[in-house]
This record gives sequence, structure tokens and C-alpha cells, in this order.
Amino acid sequence: MNNKYTSYIDREKSWLSFNARVLQEANDPNVPLLDRMRFLGIFSNNLDEFFRVRYAAIRRMSLESTESEKILGVSADQLLKEITEIVINQQTDSLRILKEIESNLEKENVFIIHEKDITSDHKKFIHDYFIQKLSPALVTIMLNDLEEFPLLKDTSGYLAIKLVLKNSSQNENLDKEIRYAVVEIPNTINRFVELPSDSEKKYIILLDDVIRFNLNNIFNIFDYESISAHMIKITRDAQLEFDSDLSKSLIEKISSSVKERRVGEPVRFVYDQDIEKDTLDFFLRGMHIDSSDSVIPGGRYHNRRDYMSFPNLGRFDLLYRENVPLPISGLSLEGSILEKIKKKDYLLYAPYQSFSYIIKFLREAALDPKVASIKITLYRLAKNSQIVSSLINAAKNGKKVIVQIELQARFDEESNISYSEQMQTEGIELIFGVKGLKVHSKVCVIERIEEGKVKRYGLISTGNFNENSAKIYTDVTLFTNNTEILKDASKIFDFFDVNYRIHRYKHLIVSPHYTRGRFNKLIDREITNALLGKEAFIKLKMNSISDFKMTDKLYEASNAGVKIKLIVRGICCLIPGIKGLSENIEAISIVDNYLEHSRIYIFANGGDPEVFISSADIMTRNLDARVEVTCPIYDNDIKKELIETFEIGWKANVKARIHSIDLANNYRRRGDEKPFRAQLEMYNYYQMKLDVIAETVK
Repeated sequence: MNNKYTSYIDREKSWLSFNARVLQEANDPNVPLLDRMRFLGIFSNNLDEFFRVRYAAIRRMSLESTESEKILGVSADQLLKEITEIVINQQTDSLRILKEIESNLEKENVFIIHEKDITSDHKKFIHDYFIQKLSPALVTIMLNDLEEFPLLKDTSGYLAIKLVLKNSSQNENLDKEIRYAVVEIPNTINRFVELPSDSEKKYIILLDDVIRFNLNNIFNIFDYESISAHMIKITRDAQLEFDSDLSKSLIEKISSSVKERRVGEPVRFVYDQDIEKDTLDFFLRGMHIDSSDSVIPGGRYHNRRDYMSFPNLGRFDLLYRENVPLPISGLSLEGSILEKIKKKDYLLYAPYQSFSYIIKFLREAALDPKVASIKITLYRLAKNSQIVSSLINAAKNGKKVIVQIELQARFDEESNISYSEQMQTEGIELIFGVKGLKVHSKVCVIERIEEGKVKRYGLISTGNFNENSAKIYTDVTLFTNNTEILKDASKIFDFFDVNYRIHRYKHLIVSPHYTRGRFNKLIDREITNALLGKEAFIKLKMNSISDFKMTDKLYEASNAGVKIKLIVRGICCLIPGIKGLSENIEAISIVDNYLEHSRIYIFANGGDPEVFISSADIMTRNLDARVEVTCPIYDNDIKKELIETFEIGWKANVKARIHSIDLANNYRRRGDEKPFRAQLEMYNYYQMKLDVIAETVK
């Protein structure tokens, strides 16, 4: 590659292109209306995290580094400007989409009303709701006389209030006194209030407008002639800064850092574009928002991530049909799951199949008198986690339970700290990972005493052990009793315990020491086979690819004639289909009802495919700066199943977009072929496998 910046797509712009695909789902008239609203919420939530993490990192670079252009390909200031322009356009688009959804909801007798639309029938309800429920939760701050502007949280939305007081002087030429205030919209109360109705019509009002309707109740001590309220929102740098005090534990340091995050530097300020200029200027000055921050005009409502929880109002006809998770062929939730795994490996593909098998696996181990120990890695956990409950149950039953929990799982730090303290209290041995490395692997090993010997059973997954996200994230989990694989898995826990000793693994591919080198060898083998005229292909399904060196390796394979198919949901810095660079590479992204999260890697191996599942994407952090596990699949039935599921994804022509250099997000069209929606066909695939077995039994 002569110029690396013409050989790759900018990571941040590629991510924004992914979020544009989410916005496409909100804009798609074929998506049920309430799910379109949910996609708007996901779009907004994604954008919040982008600014807290990625935009903030580039902003820091612009303030601190003189070599940003060498790292980024453009100056940090220029990239920040370009990002802001893209986001403003996306925000404008999202406002148009929201109005369209609201208009279509009205045709379905669902009305989202403003404070000026409130009918006499609803006035008393809204007044009582404000007095009894909302008013006690409000935080209202008068700003003019404060020596220091109050800290506004980036987890909340605010109403910027302007009060124009009546002139108490007889001189009408004097300027009227203006007072400013801020009202925090409480996030402890559902933002969408369903109003009573005695007809088929359903009415929703947002908390923002309940507050607007009751402004006089809040500010009636002031003699004002006019009052206005416009929403504002702040986003802060989410980087954790760690205390160097050696006397503090890791939990104490991270807990302190999370608290400090609340006062992180502002990186984005979004405001209602109808706000008066003097009010906007007052808040920008008070919050020290400057030109290095992203100042974005928006609509009447911000914090639209709340739309992910928009009420269904009992209108299930306006939602995607919910498919009941299927059982795994040959594996029952009734009998002993360990006895079944003793005979053969099984694969769980959530959410098409039930996550309950993982809970069952741990609950059985907690009670089984033969089980001596459970070791597990935890990254993100569900609220009221059944995983943690099962582990505590095991500890209470005298099992040795060792949990490696990642305290620095971004935005889950507080939750993981709370779970850590809870598990420690119950006698569970905790490991807090390796200094400088996040532990992102998803591994569980159970040791069971059988006939006087230790027998291992285990789980290796592409996704978190989280029963909530398993309902919406597509992930694969291997249930195995393979002695060699689980021996390697146990070494990973030894590495956590004594991390200056680097282990050798015969079967698992483990970051940060081995993944890059092993992936290079796998690709080199395909290159060699292609040059020898043997069957050579690479099929990869992942969340993101952004590592330049691995991208170059795939370019090299393409130029050698290796056929490469990529299903990349999110960031794709690789440019497919360019003559002389990547003409043998095709890449698509599937964005649909479920979040595509599984990582499946397939190599032709001259006609005897090697198949892997992995916790790692092809990103520099996954290859070099995290503990990740890539697991080979040895069971021929499971290998065949994973190859078939990849092909189902590859056939997609409904929710699939083509990755391209222009980031156009064009939908994939395949001539006269029938519409093929991969996620629906995946469910049908697993349903058909059950039907075949049922017929065989008959």
C-alpha cells in the first residue's frame, strides 16, 4: 500500500456509517412503528457513547498531541469538525424520521401530545401527576446569583428556563430583569406518561412537557411576564483517570474514577434549535463550552435513547413478532445437562435458542455433589443476574468458585463493582484481571470428580454471560467436555493468577500473545493454497475490523486469489472490491431486529474447513491489548452448523448493506432473487432442525 490513508476507511466515519444503518431501520416503513421508535433510541444511545469515548479521545489528542495527523491521517481538529458535520446531518435526519413516525402513529390512534395540546379531560390528571409524583423528584436551580455554574450530568436531560420579570420601575425604558434556571428531568421516572382514555385512542405525553405545562407551579414565586423552557443536553469525556495511591484497592480506584467521570470535560452540547440566542449564550458561557466541543442544534427533545423504552400500549401489532427461543436439538432442560455434554458437544445460538441452557448448566453445577469448582470470566452482567445468583448458590454449597470480573467494562463499572462486593461477601474468590489488559474472553470451566479423577466441562462463548442481552444479541456458545480445549481454558485462569508467566496453548488461540500471529498463519495458508491452485477462501463474521496490519494481510490474500467474504456489523476500515487492492473481497453489514454480535471465523484449509468461534473482533485492542479467546470447533456437526449459519447470513438481501469506500450504506440487491431476511431464516433453520428430529423419532 503506497498510502495507508487511501487504503483504509477512517474508523470514526465508519462507525458513524454504522449508526446511519441503525437510523435506516428507524426510517424503514417496513419496520413496525414501535420498533422504528426503538431504533431511534438505539441511534441516540450509540451516539452518546461515541461522543463520550471516541470523540472525547480525539478531542484530547487535539489538545495534547502534536502528532495527531500522523496517527489519524488528518489533523484532530479537522476530524472533529468533519464528525460534527456528519452528526448534525444525522440529527436533522433523525428529527424528520421522528416526525414521520409520530404522524404514522396518529393514523394508528396513538398520539404523542405537547403541553399546548392538552385537553380539559387530561388537565387534572397531568396536574395531579405532577404534584404527587413528578414534583418531589425535580431538581430546580436558579443560576444568576451562583458563583459557580452547577455541574450538569450527562446522564440527564435539562430544561433551560428563561424568566422575563415584570418591570417594577415606573420607567418603561429600563431593561427588564431576566433570570435563568435549569430543571433536571428525572431519569428515575418513566419519561413517557400514558394518559387515561375511554376510547380507542391512546395518548402519550413526555415528562418534559408535563414540566412545561406546570412551569407556573415551579416558578410562581416570581412575578414574571414570560417564561420559556428549551431542552439542553451535555455529553462528557468518559475516560477513567486512575489514582496512583498504592494503598487503595483496584475497586476503590475504579469507584473513585467513575465518580470523577461525572465531572469530565464536556465534549458535546445539544440544544433545542428554537432556544433564544441570549439563553443559549448564557449556558455556553456558564458551562465553558468552546470551539473544540461539538455544539449541535437539535429538536425539542434530547436524550432520545429513552425511546428504546417507548411503551407498547398493548399494540403488539405495531411490533415485530416475538419468536420464542427454541430448544437445542438433543439437549433437554429437564434432565442432567452435564451428563449430556459428557457424550458430545453442543452449540447454543442465542437468541434463536434459549439462553436458559447456560443458567441450567451453572445451577446444576452448583448442586451437583461431584462438582468441586467453577471458574468463570464475567464482563457485562444483567440486572438481577441469574449468573451471579447461580455462582453464589454454588459457593454456599461448598464449591470453590473463582470469578474473573472485568471492573473496567465501560459504563458497567458501577454494576460490576456492586456485584464484586456481593460475591466477595458470599465467599467467592475474585480475580480482577491483568494490569493493562481488559479481560474480554467469555469462558467457564467446571471441575467434577468422576471415579477419583478430575473431569472438566465448560462453556466458551462469543457473548457475555448476560441473560438480558441474550434476548437481543446474536451469540454462539459452545458446551464442551473436550479435555484438551478445557485444559487450555484452565491455563487462562492460571494466567490471571500469575500473569508474569505466559502459557502455551495447544488448541485455544489467546490474546494478547498469540491471536495476531495465529491469524496471520491461517491467512498465509490460504494464500499458499490459492497459489497452488487449491480451494482457498476466508469467511469471517464479526462486529468490527479496524486493525491496519490484519487488513493488509487480507488485501495480500485477495491479491493472491483467496476469495474473502466478510459479514461486519459495525466498523469496517477495510475497503472491499477495489481492483489491485481488494477485488476478491466482498463485505456486508446486517442490521436488523437483533444485534449481530457473534464472531465466527472459517478458513478453507484446502477443502477441510477449519472453523473458530471467538470473543475477539479484528481490532488492535482485541489482538494486542485484551485477553480474548478464539476456540476451534472439532465436532463435525457443530462445524457444519456454523458454516451453514454463515451462509444464511451471506445470502441476506433484505437487511444487508454493502460496505464501500463511499460509506453509502446501499442495500444489497441480488437480481431477481426472492427477499431473504437472514435473521428470520436463521430462526427457520433451527426450527427445521427440530422438525427433522421430530420426524425421525416418529
